[in-house]
Amino acid sequence: MATVQFGKETSARGEFVRQKNRFTDRITADGSSGWKAEPGRYRLVVCLACPWAHRALIVRGLLGLDDAISLAVVDPVRDERGWRFTLDEGDRDPVLGIEYLSEAYHRADPEFDGRFTVPAIVEVESGRVVTNDYPRITLDLSTQWREFHAPGAPDLYPEHLRAEIDEVIEPIFRNVNNGVYRCGFAGSQEAYEEAYDALFAELDRLSARLEHQRYLVGDQLTEADIRLFTTLVRFDAVYHGHFKCNRNKLTEMPVLWAYARDLFQTPGFGETVDFDHIKRHYYYTHDAINPTRIVPKGPVTDWTEPHGRG
Repeated sequence: MATVQFGKETSARGEFVRQKNRFTDRITADGSSGWKAEPGRYRLVVCLACPWAHRALIVRGLLGLDDAISLAVVDPVRDERGWRFTLDEGDRDPVLGIEYLSEAYHRADPEFDGRFTVPAIVEVESGRVVTNDYPRITLDLSTQWREFHAPGAPDLYPEHLRAEIDEVIEPIFRNVNNGVYRCGFAGSQEAYEEAYDALFAELDRLSARLEHQRYLVGDQLTEADIRLFTTLVRFDAVYHGHFKCNRNKLTEMPVLWAYARDLFQTPGFGETVDFDHIKRHYYYTHDAINPTRIVPKGPVTDWTEPHGRG
């Protein structure tokens, strides 16, 4: 039997249970899914604090899809109605004309009563959410939107490496991407310690893997690196303290710290990172974990120092 802890669902053992993605339609090159990849038809909604949305933001930029898929950025602090467009004039998204992302969810499903999550891709004309399936969104941007990629755009999900990429990203999701949340929202000591041990065991494995190669799969940047980066870049700022992932800071893990700086300094990565949004979202929104809502000033970290991985 599941219960609600910190506003999140947990299992009977106190394990954090991530909400399933409600909207899983795919946008495809040929439109056979019912949704055809067409420039100007869709709008990507992200929060700069959210690691899942951050993936989509990075991939969209690396592939040169900025003109094909417009971008909306929500306020990092949600209220009881969810993600807000308070960063825009008049507190409304200028393209969709809505104040809350929840409006696009309810246009797709008036009965939807789950959490309104980012990233979400919204069809501009109908104003309805097409997908909030974050693992699939980035893969489809790489494979279904090829016609609109910029010349020279990287192949982030190359066919000959897909089996290995899939194999690598599964434990990264389970133990790292979702693992930090399993630590932070654990409802029991046992569940927390299991998640903590799995997290750092996986980070140790990844460190060993990256000690003698620049990227996670092959000799090129892939989807796997993007998925790991968005957790690593938040690690010291929020996960280490706020989520009790405190065996080591990222800056105390030499291989992963150099790897993360390498990616941060790669065009398309560092400029998408907003530590103000990241810290305000986590420390202010999770008031059951941080009831004072005090946002820490630190850490002071130099992401531009040489990484030595060229």
